[in-house]
Amino acid sequence: MSENDAARAAEHHTAPEVLAADRVAGGATVVALHGEIDVLTAPALSRRLDALTTSPRPDLVLDLRPVTFIDCIGLGVLCRARNRTLARQGRLRLITESAEFRRILRVTGLGDVFEVHTRLPLPLPGPT
Repeated sequence: MSENDAARAAEHHTAPEVLAADRVAGGATVVALHGEIDVLTAPALSRRLDALTTSPRPDLVLDLRPVTFIDCIGLGVLCRARNRTLARQGRLRLITESAEFRRILRVTGLGDVFEVHTRLPLPLPGPT
């Protein structure tokens, strides 16, 4: 698909919302993501993650378990969030049960870059 074809497709397609409501639990901001993280959803997701990583020492947990697809642009958004978090002496954790997603991280050289867990860290106290 050419860039023009992709641009035309994007014009006629409304990007589905990838973010569920975020919540603060135990000092960490937990963001549940769902659906596809791709060229159509990445801009909105990137803006939201930028907003969540502006404070000093952000503690961000991204729950990717309901994510059905992620492309290279989506990986770029995760890398940007990681870099912004680390630059502010914070922490970013990814939650996924997907062996395929872990394989994608390994193949792209990102296997040791992210802190990845299969479930939410416990105990994660209730909302604060």
